[in-house]
Amino acid sequence: MRTGRRPRTQRLWTAAVAALALPFAMLSTGSTPVQAAAVQCSVDYKTNDWGSGFSAELTISNRGTEAISGWTLTYDYTGDQKLTNGWSGTWSQSGTTVTAKNASWNGTIAVGAAVTTGAQFTYSGRNVAPSNFAINGTSCAGAHQPPVTVLTSPAPGAVYAQGDAVPLAATAAAADGATVSKVEFYDDTKLLGTDTSSPYTLSVSALAVGSHSLVAKAYDSMGASADSTPVGITVASGPAVVASPLQLGVQQGKTGTYEVKLSTQPSGNVTVTSARASGNSGLSVTGGASLTFTPQNWNTAQKVTVTAGTSGTGSATFESTATGHAKAAVTVTQLAASKEYDSRFLEMYGKITNPANGYFSPEGIPYHSVETLIVEAPDHGHETTSEAYSYLLWLQAMYGKVTGDWSKFNGAWEIMEKYMIPTKADQPTNSFYNPSKPATYAPEYDTPNEYPARLDTGISVGQDPIAGELKSAYGTDDVYGMHWLQDVDNVYGYGNSPGKCEAGPSDTGPSYINTFQRGPQESVWETVPQPTCDAFKYGGKNGYLDLFTGDASYAKQWKFTNAPDADARAVQAAYWADKWAKEQGKGGDVSAVVGKAAKMGDYLRYAMYDKYFKKIGNCVGASSCPAGTGKDSSHYLLSWYYAWGGATDSSAGWAWRIGSSFAHGGYQNPLAAYALSNYAPLKPKSATGQADWAKSLDRQIEFYRWLQSNEGAIAGGATNSWAGRYATPPTGKPTFYGMYYDEKPVYHDPPSNQWFGFQAWSMERVAEYYQQTGNASAKAILDKWVDWALSKTTVNPDGTYRIPSTLQWSGAPDTWNASNPGANAGLHVTVADYTDDVGVAAAYAKTLTYYADRSGDTEAAATAKALLDGMWKNNQDALGIAVPETRADYNRFDDGVYVPSGWTGTMPNGDAINSSSTFDSIRSFYEDDPAWSKIEAYLAGGAAPSFTYHRFWAQADIALAMGSYAELLE
Repeated sequence: MRTGRRPRTQRLWTAAVAALALPFAMLSTGSTPVQAAAVQCSVDYKTNDWGSGFSAELTISNRGTEAISGWTLTYDYTGDQKLTNGWSGTWSQSGTTVTAKNASWNGTIAVGAAVTTGAQFTYSGRNVAPSNFAINGTSCAGAHQPPVTVLTSPAPGAVYAQGDAVPLAATAAAADGATVSKVEFYDDTKLLGTDTSSPYTLSVSALAVGSHSLVAKAYDSMGASADSTPVGITVASGPAVVASPLQLGVQQGKTGTYEVKLSTQPSGNVTVTSARASGNSGLSVTGGASLTFTPQNWNTAQKVTVTAGTSGTGSATFESTATGHAKAAVTVTQLAASKEYDSRFLEMYGKITNPANGYFSPEGIPYHSVETLIVEAPDHGHETTSEAYSYLLWLQAMYGKVTGDWSKFNGAWEIMEKYMIPTKADQPTNSFYNPSKPATYAPEYDTPNEYPARLDTGISVGQDPIAGELKSAYGTDDVYGMHWLQDVDNVYGYGNSPGKCEAGPSDTGPSYINTFQRGPQESVWETVPQPTCDAFKYGGKNGYLDLFTGDASYAKQWKFTNAPDADARAVQAAYWADKWAKEQGKGGDVSAVVGKAAKMGDYLRYAMYDKYFKKIGNCVGASSCPAGTGKDSSHYLLSWYYAWGGATDSSAGWAWRIGSSFAHGGYQNPLAAYALSNYAPLKPKSATGQADWAKSLDRQIEFYRWLQSNEGAIAGGATNSWAGRYATPPTGKPTFYGMYYDEKPVYHDPPSNQWFGFQAWSMERVAEYYQQTGNASAKAILDKWVDWALSKTTVNPDGTYRIPSTLQWSGAPDTWNASNPGANAGLHVTVADYTDDVGVAAAYAKTLTYYADRSGDTEAAATAKALLDGMWKNNQDALGIAVPETRADYNRFDDGVYVPSGWTGTMPNGDAINSSSTFDSIRSFYEDDPAWSKIEAYLAGGAAPSFTYHRFWAQADIALAMGSYAELLE
């Protein structure tokens, strides 16, 4: 089971880009029968128990030397446990014996890999865990559990003065008869020191001024290890008053408290006074206005009580001050008496934005995750995506709605514009772009080993119909859109910070990077990261270019890729910011940013075009498919990307732009299309921008209807370029305005149509559009989708829940007939497995919230509340809301990365790139990560590692779901 992992996007960027790949099997033949090795396995058994029933999750690990091909799990209970349903396998029970057989898609367990299956049971009396498990009749051991590690000091959010000793302490306990051999202490990924005996402690006095994320990591005598939850602290330049939390919501007529203490031991008594410094006069300090700290109790928190009046709302800043100390400021917001979920929003917001919790870089850029060892589409936790920036905008818009403070929203756009929208210096040769010949054609191939793809100047490309009007509207040749991927801490070392080209490892701050360019089978585990500005300083003799495109010679160049879903989400956030600010009489506070969002939406139209601006519909044969003229190359959907680039040398005189032929159901955003076509403050300046978005809105709703399965879920998408090279599609392939149905558009490892998160994200946008307009077509889509999703959702009495995770598809939609749409009776979806992923559950709850508000559906409203209440009750920690997830796919750290024979080069840190390269070998920095030993143990045959990740987008979505519920249903 893939829990909590988003199989995130593949980006294809050069004019010759991309690849999509076909998996293949290697078959062996021979007359001598092969004797299979005996099964060696372990089973890890976990439950969620609510007294009269429970769900069980079982992870089967292959500890042998050969793959397990087909598995049957058996075990026995000692009580009256009764099976009610199961997932990720076929479950049955006879007496006390329970049997689970693999599903069609998870029958093979590779060496060192694991699969997870689960079921739900009822019981009475005692619920004793089973002790013996068997796979295919062979007894399995229970998995050795790693040590439990807790960083007990310092306290989360603590502040220390520069030069003061920071006391680190940890507890560690080993399992299964093992003993703890040592505990290491880390500052992010930097090893600070080691202790080999209990109590495990370390004193550090050399931490720099700023935020620090501290981790303890324990090792046991059996070779297992585990790291603690990170603890964030701040080192100040001198003595300071420390307050926690920094954001507080207090409902009308009620009180709330924040705590204060000192950062460093004083020589005598210190008096801390707290009072409202500015803002809402309905809030006042009613306890702890004057607190005394002594040399003995300076580090013991004391409470300041704030009381809200019985009427009025709004925020105030409270300051806690002391002579000779830096002051602490806390924002307190008075909420309506009924707004418990707004209070939750502010609590989540406070955790996310607390500098000590590690969600942001020193520049204020949101990381993909607090944790550094995470591989998804970003292949490091301290990279970020345009997606994260767009969630930051949405989070700050909601903060403005709740507090009336719009400076944070404006600041978020400023950060995004500064660091994620390429500057003039980053895209210096756009003036040479020729809209009559946007790019040079190159085919996409199925597998990475078919690359590089040769450029073909003999293939005609269409005309770019919007470049001229964009230049006329905005007075520039430059593109106003976000690049999709950024190495925030310059871990790779390219040093492509804004305005710089390959400044190198010594450069500080965010660096533009790119991955994914070689087809649908190129997963994140098979990519070769590259700089967006390739000056041939790293890689091989031609930088990285000749890994992807074939040409007679190569020029130093820049290139960027836009993720349309992120830019559309930024527009979506701006729409809500404008609506909410105007409701408060503060529309002028955000009007400048809303205008910039309209500009971003204008350029986002590049995502509506075929990759090479060829005519939409029945486009077969790269040489015979006609070039587009005017708008006939626009499919009016949000495709997977648009991209642009050019020479770094201004005397070279060339630049290019491309769209994308692949449209995925999960990327559409009808709310953004509605805002850009029907909401005056977001009307684009260009001559045809508003009309294009109006047509896109209709087309997107039709697209959802065309892709809706018989059950209600939304299928993959469509392409105007079969296989990425205008190949001939299979006979009988259904079409949508002449574009061919593509079950899993863009990427296949894992298939892009499987993740339920795309369903929740996309339907949430449909639900917002429906909630704002009452559109009947949107309602019809939602009615069917919500019924299906609710039928696949389980909320247990203790608040734990299971929602769909992996989807399996069969059949195809009917060919689209706008005047008489088919019923899609042959298009089907099944749920392969389930998850408690908190980020996806939050997006799903938002969908239900907006839908229920307009439709009055009580079951949808109740389920939204149950999901939010369940995660709030069961899954909170110091950093937010999160659940553990098993990452069986981390056995792929050793996966080979295809590099053509004879091609050699180096990464900025000196890692060699050649035909023997692996994912890890060109990312050796991972071996310095405090969590690396988990990967080492797994690769050596241990159980699949478990991580509790705090992804920025997920935490933001949880906060937003709380705020949305407060606004609409509370």
